Amino acid sequence: MANPNFNIRNCVSIPDFVSLLNASSGILAIFLTLFGEYFIAAQLMILAIIFDSTDGWIARKLNRFDGSDFGKNIDSLCDLISFGIAPGIFLYYTTLTNQIRYINILVCFLIIICGILRLARFNVISDNIEHPKGEFVGLPIPALALILSSFYLSGYYDIWASLILMIISSVMMISSFKYLKPVNMKITVALMIMLILICLPQNIQIHLWNLPAIFLFASSLIYLIFMPIWALFTNIKSGPHVR
Repeated sequence: MANPNFNIRNCVSIPDFVSLLNASSGILAIFLTLFGEYFIAAQLMILAIIFDSTDGWIARKLNRFDGSDFGKNIDSLCDLISFGIAPGIFLYYTTLTNQIRYINILVCFLIIICGILRLARFNVISDNIEHPKGEFVGLPIPALALILSSFYLSGYYDIWASLILMIISSVMMISSFKYLKPVNMKITVALMIMLILICLPQNIQIHLWNLPAIFLFASSLIYLIFMPIWALFTNIKSGPHVR
């Protein structure tokens, strides 16, 4: 007889439904990319980021006890769809030219494989109580999706630049560089407002001169590049450690 504790109704909680909305947005982004609706597909990846940011907040407000790690695992699976597979397919189709047909395939694979490694390591690290809670090890995978989608929505999308950025982002995901979590409430609210604005219809975006997308793209680029440079600068400044 099946263990009643493993009944799906006993595993799923309200935050998990938000995580599923994250995955649903990623799946829709994949389909719309296949149909050539790149603008909406990019917006859906942004929408997935909003859902991904919300599920953890809801879990904390509800004081959810996730003893079985069901929530953590479903969150990682949903993240892989929305921030690994969807950006990979999106990059492939938006850079589909005869000159770089095979390069973009390789970068697509790189995004997905590094995403899998990043999420697997995150689940291992999150079980370590000694790991600082205010930082990530390696670039968080939603940041990769944010860089790609905001770049496209900014109106300045370039094939070669997007490939280079995705290579750098993928490598940074599996790096050991420390990336700070946005814990400042004012910064978090400002980013959330920009994420919501960027999801508005395209005709409204035109009237806003794509400023939300440009702001998010610039902010995500600074986040991508600044943290490794700061870490290297700190190590050089501190000098060699002599015992």
